[in-house]
Amino acid sequence: MEQLATDATEGMDPLIFGRVLDGKGGGRAIGRHEVDDWKPAAPGEVLWLHLRRHAPEVLPWLENDLGIPEPTAELLVSSSTRPRALREGDSLVATLRGINFNPDAQPEDMISLQLWSDGTRLITLRKLPMQTPRDVLAMLDRGKGPTDAGSAITEIVEQLVVRMNETIVDMNTKIDELEEMDVEEDYEQILPKITTIRRNCLALKRHMSPQHEALERIARDAPDWFEEHDRREIAESIDRLRRYLDDIDISKESALVLQDELRARSLASNEHATYMLTIVAGIFLPLGFLTGLMGINVGGMPGVNDGQAFWVVVAICLSIMALQLFLFWRWKWL
Repeated sequence: MEQLATDATEGMDPLIFGRVLDGKGGGRAIGRHEVDDWKPAAPGEVLWLHLRRHAPEVLPWLENDLGIPEPTAELLVSSSTRPRALREGDSLVATLRGINFNPDAQPEDMISLQLWSDGTRLITLRKLPMQTPRDVLAMLDRGKGPTDAGSAITEIVEQLVVRMNETIVDMNTKIDELEEMDVEEDYEQILPKITTIRRNCLALKRHMSPQHEALERIARDAPDWFEEHDRREIAESIDRLRRYLDDIDISKESALVLQDELRARSLASNEHATYMLTIVAGIFLPLGFLTGLMGINVGGMPGVNDGQAFWVVVAICLSIMALQLFLFWRWKWL
Protein backbone atom coordinates (compact mmCIF):
# COMPACT_ATOMS: atom_id res chain seq x y z
CA MET A 1 0.00 0.00 0.00
CA GLU A 2 1.19 3.48 -0.82
CA GLN A 3 2.97 5.13 2.09
CA LEU A 4 1.35 8.49 2.68
CA ALA A 5 3.41 11.60 3.17
CA THR A 6 3.27 13.31 6.53
CA ASP A 7 2.58 16.99 7.10
CA ALA A 8 6.24 17.47 7.94
CA THR A 9 7.09 16.73 4.31
CA GLU A 10 4.02 18.14 2.55
CA GLY A 11 3.89 21.40 4.49
CA MET A 12 1.00 23.05 6.32
CA ASP A 13 -0.90 24.48 3.35
CA PRO A 14 -4.56 24.00 4.33
CA LEU A 15 -5.43 22.74 0.84
CA ILE A 16 -4.24 19.19 0.16
CA PHE A 17 -5.97 19.01 -3.20
CA GLY A 18 -8.96 20.47 -5.00
CA ARG A 19 -11.02 19.09 -7.86
CA VAL A 20 -13.99 20.29 -9.86
CA LEU A 21 -16.18 17.31 -10.67
CA ASP A 22 -17.47 17.54 -14.24
CA GLY A 23 -20.56 15.41 -13.64
CA LYS A 24 -19.27 12.66 -15.94
CA GLY A 25 -16.88 10.85 -13.60
CA GLY A 26 -13.88 13.09 -14.17
CA GLY A 27 -12.52 16.24 -12.63
CA ARG A 28 -10.01 19.03 -13.10
CA ALA A 29 -7.57 20.37 -10.56
CA ILE A 30 -8.25 23.72 -8.97
CA GLY A 31 -5.79 25.89 -7.04
CA ARG A 32 -6.15 27.84 -3.84
CA HIS A 33 -6.50 31.17 -5.60
CA GLU A 34 -9.47 29.94 -7.66
CA VAL A 35 -11.48 28.44 -4.83
CA ASP A 36 -12.95 31.44 -3.04
CA ASP A 37 -14.80 32.87 -6.05
CA TRP A 38 -15.64 29.56 -7.66
CA LYS A 39 -19.00 29.17 -9.37
CA PRO A 40 -20.18 26.23 -11.49
CA ALA A 41 -19.17 26.88 -15.08
CA ALA A 42 -21.44 24.14 -16.37
CA PRO A 43 -24.47 22.29 -15.02
CA GLY A 44 -23.54 19.44 -12.71
CA GLU A 45 -20.12 20.77 -11.66
CA VAL A 46 -19.19 20.22 -8.01
CA LEU A 47 -16.22 21.66 -6.11
CA TRP A 48 -14.36 19.21 -3.85
CA LEU A 49 -11.73 20.52 -1.44
CA HIS A 50 -9.67 18.23 0.77
CA LEU A 51 -8.12 20.18 3.66
CA ARG A 52 -5.78 19.78 6.62
CA ARG A 53 -8.00 20.20 9.63
CA HIS A 54 -5.19 21.35 11.93
CA ALA A 55 -3.71 24.00 9.63
CA PRO A 56 -3.98 27.45 11.28
CA GLU A 57 -5.60 29.04 8.22
CA VAL A 58 -8.43 26.52 7.90
CA LEU A 59 -10.96 27.97 10.36
CA PRO A 60 -10.89 31.58 9.08
CA TRP A 61 -10.87 30.32 5.49
CA LEU A 62 -13.98 28.22 6.11
CA GLU A 63 -15.82 31.07 7.83
CA ASN A 64 -14.73 34.13 5.84
CA ASP A 65 -13.98 32.87 2.35
CA LEU A 66 -16.11 29.76 1.93
CA GLY A 67 -19.09 31.16 3.80
CA ILE A 68 -19.61 28.29 6.23
CA PRO A 69 -21.41 29.33 9.45
CA GLU A 70 -19.11 29.76 12.45
CA PRO A 71 -20.58 26.91 14.60
CA THR A 72 -20.33 24.50 11.67
CA ALA A 73 -16.79 25.60 10.82
CA GLU A 74 -15.72 25.09 14.43
CA LEU A 75 -17.29 21.64 14.39
CA LEU A 76 -15.35 20.74 11.23
CA VAL A 77 -11.98 21.62 12.80
CA SER A 78 -12.85 20.31 16.25
CA SER A 79 -10.77 17.57 17.87
CA SER A 80 -14.02 15.80 18.84
CA THR A 81 -13.92 12.88 16.44
CA ARG A 82 -16.79 10.66 17.55
CA PRO A 83 -18.68 9.61 14.39
CA ARG A 84 -21.90 11.51 13.88
CA ALA A 85 -23.95 13.19 11.15
CA LEU A 86 -26.44 16.03 11.08
CA ARG A 87 -28.34 18.19 8.64
CA GLU A 88 -28.14 21.98 8.73
CA GLY A 89 -30.69 23.40 6.32
CA ASP A 90 -29.58 22.28 2.87
CA SER A 91 -26.14 21.15 4.09
CA LEU A 92 -24.88 17.84 5.39
CA VAL A 93 -22.24 17.70 8.13
CA ALA A 94 -20.61 14.47 9.26
CA THR A 95 -17.64 13.07 11.14
CA LEU A 96 -16.53 9.59 10.08
CA ARG A 97 -13.62 7.37 11.02
CA GLY A 98 -11.36 5.07 9.05
CA ILE A 99 -8.58 2.59 9.71
CA ASN A 100 -5.14 4.13 10.17
CA PHE A 101 -2.77 2.53 7.65
CA ASN A 102 0.08 4.94 8.30
CA PRO A 103 3.45 3.39 9.31
CA ASP A 104 3.66 2.11 12.91
CA ALA A 105 -0.07 2.70 13.45
CA GLN A 106 -2.34 0.25 15.24
CA PRO A 107 -5.81 -0.67 13.97
CA GLU A 108 -7.44 0.96 16.95
CA ASP A 109 -5.74 4.27 16.05
CA MET A 110 -8.54 5.25 13.68
CA ILE A 111 -8.40 8.49 11.69
CA SER A 112 -11.27 10.94 11.64
CA LEU A 113 -12.60 12.52 8.46
CA GLN A 114 -14.94 15.50 8.71
CA LEU A 115 -17.07 16.47 5.74
CA TRP A 116 -19.48 19.24 4.77
CA SER A 117 -21.50 19.62 1.60
CA ASP A 118 -24.31 21.79 0.27
CA GLY A 119 -24.70 19.83 -2.96
CA THR A 120 -22.47 22.06 -5.10
CA ARG A 121 -19.46 22.11 -2.79
CA LEU A 122 -17.92 19.23 -0.85
CA ILE A 123 -15.28 19.87 1.80
CA THR A 124 -13.45 17.05 3.56
CA LEU A 125 -10.95 17.57 6.36
CA ARG A 126 -8.47 15.31 8.11
CA LYS A 127 -5.52 15.63 10.49
CA LEU A 128 -3.43 12.56 9.69
CA PRO A 129 -2.69 11.33 6.15
CA MET A 130 -5.55 9.23 4.86
CA GLN A 131 -5.71 6.91 1.87
CA THR A 132 -9.45 6.91 1.15
CA PRO A 133 -9.74 10.47 -0.29
CA ARG A 134 -6.72 9.79 -2.49
CA ASP A 135 -8.35 6.62 -3.80
CA VAL A 136 -11.44 8.61 -4.80
CA LEU A 137 -9.16 11.28 -6.29
CA ALA A 138 -7.42 8.62 -8.40
CA MET A 139 -10.80 7.46 -9.69
CA LEU A 140 -11.63 11.02 -10.74
CA ASP A 141 -8.29 11.43 -12.49
CA ARG A 142 -9.02 8.23 -14.45
CA GLY A 143 -12.44 9.56 -15.42
CA LYS A 144 -14.26 6.86 -13.43
CA GLY A 145 -15.06 8.74 -10.26
CA PRO A 146 -18.21 10.12 -8.63
CA THR A 147 -20.38 12.46 -10.66
CA ASP A 148 -21.85 14.67 -7.94
CA ALA A 149 -21.56 15.51 -4.24
CA GLY A 150 -23.87 12.71 -3.16
CA SER A 151 -22.01 10.02 -5.08
CA ALA A 152 -18.68 11.42 -3.84
CA ILE A 153 -19.86 11.07 -0.24
CA THR A 154 -21.16 7.54 -0.83
CA GLU A 155 -17.87 6.56 -2.50
CA ILE A 156 -15.86 7.93 0.43
CA VAL A 157 -18.10 6.08 2.89
CA GLU A 158 -17.80 2.85 0.92
CA GLN A 159 -14.00 3.07 0.80
CA LEU A 160 -13.84 3.73 4.54
CA VAL A 161 -16.05 0.74 5.32
CA VAL A 162 -14.36 -1.64 2.87
CA ARG A 163 -10.94 -0.89 4.35
CA MET A 164 -12.21 -1.95 7.77
CA ASN A 165 -12.69 -5.43 6.37
CA GLU A 166 -8.95 -5.75 5.75
CA THR A 167 -8.24 -5.32 9.46
CA ILE A 168 -11.00 -7.74 10.47
CA VAL A 169 -9.77 -10.41 8.05
CA ASP A 170 -6.23 -9.91 9.33
CA MET A 171 -7.38 -10.43 12.94
CA ASN A 172 -9.26 -13.60 11.99
CA THR A 173 -6.17 -14.91 10.22
CA LYS A 174 -4.07 -14.27 13.31
CA ILE A 175 -6.61 -16.08 15.48
CA ASP A 176 -6.47 -19.09 13.14
CA GLU A 177 -2.68 -19.09 13.34
CA LEU A 178 -2.76 -18.91 17.14
CA GLU A 179 -5.19 -21.83 17.33
CA GLU A 180 -2.72 -23.97 15.36
CA MET A 181 0.20 -23.20 17.68
CA ASP A 182 1.29 -25.52 20.47
CA VAL A 183 -0.48 -24.04 23.47
CA GLU A 184 1.82 -25.55 26.08
CA GLU A 185 5.10 -24.62 24.37
CA ASP A 186 4.07 -21.18 23.04
CA TYR A 187 1.92 -20.02 25.95
CA GLU A 188 4.04 -16.94 26.67
CA GLN A 189 3.86 -15.87 23.01
CA ILE A 190 0.18 -16.60 22.40
CA LEU A 191 -1.36 -14.83 25.40
CA PRO A 192 -0.05 -11.29 24.60
CA LYS A 193 -1.19 -11.66 20.98
CA ILE A 194 -4.67 -12.66 22.08
CA THR A 195 -4.80 -9.67 24.41
CA THR A 196 -3.85 -7.39 21.51
CA ILE A 197 -6.55 -8.86 19.28
CA ARG A 198 -9.21 -8.40 21.96
CA ARG A 199 -8.10 -4.80 22.52
CA ASN A 200 -8.29 -4.13 18.77
CA CYS A 201 -11.77 -5.64 18.59
CA LEU A 202 -12.99 -3.46 21.44
CA ALA A 203 -11.49 -0.32 19.86
CA LEU A 204 -13.00 -1.04 16.45
CA LYS A 205 -16.38 -1.78 17.97
CA ARG A 206 -16.24 1.42 20.02
CA HIS A 207 -15.69 3.51 16.87
CA MET A 208 -17.73 1.56 14.35
CA SER A 209 -20.95 1.37 16.35
CA PRO A 210 -21.49 5.16 16.38
CA GLN A 211 -20.37 5.25 12.73
CA HIS A 212 -23.20 2.85 11.94
CA GLU A 213 -25.62 5.31 13.58
CA ALA A 214 -24.08 8.24 11.66
CA LEU A 215 -24.55 6.49 8.32
CA GLU A 216 -28.16 5.69 9.16
CA ARG A 217 -28.66 9.38 9.95
CA ILE A 218 -27.23 10.32 6.54
CA ALA A 219 -29.48 7.85 4.72
CA ARG A 220 -32.53 9.10 6.63
CA ASP A 221 -32.03 12.87 6.98
CA ALA A 222 -29.73 13.96 4.13
CA PRO A 223 -30.92 16.96 2.04
CA ASP A 224 -32.77 16.54 -1.25
CA TRP A 225 -29.63 16.83 -3.37
CA PHE A 226 -28.62 13.50 -1.83
CA GLU A 227 -30.50 11.42 -4.38
CA GLU A 228 -32.33 8.14 -3.99
CA HIS A 229 -29.55 6.08 -5.53
CA ASP A 230 -27.11 7.70 -3.07
CA ARG A 231 -29.33 6.61 -0.20
CA ARG A 232 -29.35 3.07 -1.59
CA GLU A 233 -25.55 3.09 -1.76
CA ILE A 234 -25.36 4.31 1.81
CA ALA A 235 -27.80 1.55 2.81
CA GLU A 236 -25.43 -1.00 1.22
CA SER A 237 -22.53 0.42 3.21
CA ILE A 238 -24.66 0.27 6.37
CA ASP A 239 -25.42 -3.41 5.75
CA ARG A 240 -21.74 -4.12 5.12
CA LEU A 241 -20.74 -2.28 8.26
CA ARG A 242 -23.33 -4.25 10.24
CA ARG A 243 -21.79 -7.50 8.97
CA TYR A 244 -18.35 -6.25 9.96
CA LEU A 245 -19.63 -5.47 13.44
CA ASP A 246 -20.91 -9.05 13.67
CA ASP A 247 -17.52 -10.31 12.46
CA ILE A 248 -15.81 -8.25 15.16
CA ASP A 249 -18.04 -9.85 17.79
CA ILE A 250 -17.14 -13.30 16.43
CA SER A 251 -13.42 -12.45 16.45
CA LYS A 252 -13.69 -11.17 20.01
CA GLU A 253 -15.50 -14.32 21.14
CA SER A 254 -12.98 -16.55 19.34
CA ALA A 255 -10.11 -14.75 21.05
CA LEU A 256 -11.90 -15.05 24.39
CA VAL A 257 -12.45 -18.81 23.93
CA LEU A 258 -8.79 -19.30 23.00
CA GLN A 259 -7.69 -17.20 25.98
CA ASP A 260 -9.93 -19.21 28.33
CA GLU A 261 -8.48 -22.44 26.95
CA LEU A 262 -4.96 -21.18 27.55
CA ARG A 263 -5.77 -20.18 31.10
CA ALA A 264 -7.56 -23.48 31.77
CA ARG A 265 -4.58 -25.47 30.52
CA SER A 266 -2.18 -23.36 32.53
CA LEU A 267 -4.33 -23.76 35.64
CA ALA A 268 -4.58 -27.52 35.09
CA SER A 269 -0.81 -27.73 34.68
CA ASN A 270 -0.24 -25.79 37.90
CA GLU A 271 -2.79 -27.90 39.75
CA HIS A 272 -1.13 -31.09 38.53
CA ALA A 273 2.27 -29.88 39.72
CA THR A 274 0.82 -28.95 43.10
CA TYR A 275 -0.93 -32.31 43.32
CA MET A 276 2.31 -34.23 42.61
CA LEU A 277 4.17 -32.19 45.22
CA THR A 278 1.42 -33.03 47.74
CA ILE A 279 1.74 -36.73 46.92
CA VAL A 280 5.51 -36.62 47.37
CA ALA A 281 5.12 -34.77 50.67
CA GLY A 282 2.53 -37.32 51.80
CA ILE A 283 4.94 -40.17 51.02
CA PHE A 284 7.94 -38.74 52.81
CA LEU A 285 6.14 -37.29 55.82
CA PRO A 286 5.87 -40.59 57.77
CA LEU A 287 9.29 -41.65 56.52
CA GLY A 288 10.79 -38.42 57.81
CA PHE A 289 9.02 -38.90 61.14
CA LEU A 290 10.35 -42.45 61.41
CA THR A 291 13.95 -41.61 60.52
CA GLY A 292 13.82 -38.62 62.86
CA LEU A 293 12.57 -40.79 65.68
CA MET A 294 15.26 -43.43 65.07
CA GLY A 295 17.94 -40.77 64.93
CA ILE A 296 17.33 -39.49 68.46
CA ASN A 297 20.66 -39.49 70.30
CA VAL A 298 19.43 -41.40 73.36
CA GLY A 299 21.25 -44.31 74.87
CA GLY A 300 19.54 -47.66 75.01
CA MET A 301 17.71 -47.40 71.67
CA PRO A 302 16.88 -50.94 70.52
CA GLY A 303 19.08 -52.42 67.81
CA VAL A 304 21.81 -49.80 68.05
CA ASN A 305 24.57 -52.18 69.04
CA ASP A 306 23.84 -55.29 66.95
CA GLY A 307 24.80 -53.69 63.56
CA GLN A 308 21.46 -54.48 61.87
CA ALA A 309 19.45 -51.47 62.94
CA PHE A 310 20.18 -49.42 59.80
CA TRP A 311 18.96 -52.11 57.44
CA VAL A 312 15.92 -52.75 59.57
CA VAL A 313 14.98 -49.08 59.37
CA VAL A 314 15.53 -49.06 55.58
CA ALA A 315 13.28 -52.11 55.21
CA ILE A 316 10.58 -50.52 57.35
CA CYS A 317 10.73 -47.31 55.29
CA LEU A 318 10.47 -49.22 52.01
CA SER A 319 7.54 -51.20 53.36
CA ILE A 320 5.74 -48.03 54.43
CA MET A 321 6.40 -46.39 51.05
CA ALA A 322 5.07 -49.45 49.21
CA LEU A 323 1.97 -49.50 51.41
CA GLN A 324 1.37 -45.79 50.76
CA LEU A 325 1.73 -46.18 46.99
CA PHE A 326 -0.69 -49.10 47.05
CA LEU A 327 -3.25 -47.14 49.07
CA PHE A 328 -2.86 -44.03 46.85
CA TRP A 329 -3.42 -46.22 43.79
CA ARG A 330 -6.40 -47.94 45.43
CA TRP A 331 -7.95 -44.58 46.31
CA LYS A 332 -7.22 -43.33 42.75
CA TRP A 333 -4.96 -40.54 43.92
CA LEU A 334 -2.34 -41.69 41.43
